[in-house]
Amino acid sequence: MGSPPRLRSAARLRPVDEGRDDSRDAEETTVPMFPLNTVLFPGLSISLRVFEDRYRALVHHLLRVEDPEQRVFGSVAIREGYEVGDHGNQSLFRVGCKARMTDIEAHEDGTFDVTATGLSRMELHRLDTGGPFPVGHVTDRTEDDVPVAPELLERSRATFTAYRQALAEIRADPYAGTLPRDPTYLSWTLAACAPLPLHDRQHLLEADDAGTRLGLVTDLLRSELRAMNVIPSLPATEVARTRWSPN
Repeated sequence: MGSPPRLRSAARLRPVDEGRDDSRDAEETTVPMFPLNTVLFPGLSISLRVFEDRYRALVHHLLRVEDPEQRVFGSVAIREGYEVGDHGNQSLFRVGCKARMTDIEAHEDGTFDVTATGLSRMELHRLDTGGPFPVGHVTDRTEDDVPVAPELLERSRATFTAYRQALAEIRADPYAGTLPRDPTYLSWTLAACAPLPLHDRQHLLEADDAGTRLGLVTDLLRSELRAMNVIPSLPATEVARTRWSPN
């Protein structure tokens, strides 16, 4: 379905039929859906090879949208060990991300190479799979406006800097450029860079505010640093350890 994501300076997990329902107060809309076997964060750029009929139909649908800024679809992560079928709404996480198609390359065999960038969080309430491509009934998932303590910002930046230095002799730097100063953007950047399995990444996506997310990802990175000091070649140092299933 795609290749690993690329970064640009950008309570236990619940399936789609569980979780908080406060987003029901927001306006429900429909959006084309492209479930993935990874968690997409706001500001994260992904490259996808699209070859299955239903997702080729989704790309054709978006290409008919005249304004490129409106070529938006939704993505939620497929729970590990499941595929999406007639009852795919039972195998998807509730919280996902809206994304915009930014680059599209069509091939003679009808497949596409697509680049998309995460925009904002959404909550999936129902998935319709009867049409040419999946359509989600979604509401926006807002971020709680809670001030982030300067000490937490400093600690999270310092921890990520130490993590990058520890990786220097093992693999390429997981992030190029200067870290964002804005707490929300910083939290998404560190969440996307952290070497975590699918469920932990989903946990970060679902965090209610930037401070909570920064605290979680800082603790996870510190645990990773402790493990790397014992076993420098630990497989967990891979930035993305989730599998990608065919679309």
